[in-house]
Amino acid sequence: MNKSLSRSIGFWLLLVVSLATTAVGGWLISGQIGTMTTTLLAGTATGIEVYVGQSLVVVGAGVLAAGIVGILLTLGLVAARSLVPAPAPAVVEAIDWTSETAQPQAPVEAAASETSASPEVAPVHDAAAVDVVPAAEADDDAPATDAKPDDSTITR
Repeated sequence: MNKSLSRSIGFWLLLVVSLATTAVGGWLISGQIGTMTTTLLAGTATGIEVYVGQSLVVVGAGVLAAGIVGILLTLGLVAARSLVPAPAPAVVEAIDWTSETAQPQAPVEAAASETSASPEVAPVHDAAAVDVVPAAEADDDAPATDAKPDDSTITR
């Protein structure tokens, strides 16, 4: 697959989700540690603020760590992609659609003109055509037929 990272939806999704996860994890940690510090220093801390706050700090640390791992993965993808050489772009001629020059003969027309121009080339037979045996080569018992049968006797 010759898709660059800047055009990959998965790459950008990983980067955005990793940044958002890192931000949410940092916000959880800083908010809970700030609340615990303020209430403990003021002497007004309750068990919920202290014990639940510690659990929320641990959850925030896990979310922050997942975001950091995602950011490191995106950096690793960028580094790995920079090591893989990009394929050389194929040069394609532009088609001038406004030009009204003579078009080359179609293959069927070219084959027909070559057939009629050179006598050593055998004519092409239609696969559906019926070969007619001249009367001289026919059986003596069979009645003589014309060289070209009418359309009513040809079965396809």
